Amino acid sequence: MLAPGARVLVPGCGAGYEVLQLAASGLRAVGVDYAPAAVELTRARLAQAGLVAEVAQADLLDWTPAAPFDAIWDQACLCALHPDLWVAYARRLATWLRPAGTLILLAVQVEREGRLEGRIEGPPYHCDVNAVRALFPGELWQWPRPPYPRHAHPAGFAELQVVLARRADQSSSSRSPSTDSTVTPP
Repeated sequence: MLAPGARVLVPGCGAGYEVLQLAASGLRAVGVDYAPAAVELTRARLAQAGLVAEVAQADLLDWTPAAPFDAIWDQACLCALHPDLWVAYARRLATWLRPAGTLILLAVQVEREGRLEGRIEGPPYHCDVNAVRALFPGELWQWPRPPYPRHAHPAGFAELQVVLARRADQSSSSRSPSTDSTVTPP
């Protein structure tokens, strides 16, 4: 799906698992995390594996990359942010990605009983596909047709894998969505 050497952002990279796997795959991975300990751990793991990737410590809601990315791999960031921050974060993702770039989003599915009473519980926060569609509207993003692949997570919840393309002409919504939404997660 991604060409060798493609520049890929991993926002909220945490312990760096995805950064390492993307770098090992021949992609130019860039990990960003708010926590200095996570950044240091990712750098140490890269060094131990003999891999090269850029890793930065920053608040993603204030951070600006030097250049747009070919792809963004979001496996842990959206679900870690309080839903009150989702709109601002989704706007940032759109600005970080080049036109026609790819957003690979693993939307956490962790429904809790409190939702029945309107409670917001997390992290990780449940990323309802309807909320995700509102964050990444069809006039700005090309959506594949459902169903979306569902991956089990070791922590006991699941992730829906949604692969979106940022529209090159964001005023146009005449493109038909792709039917292939499967990407092997790192």
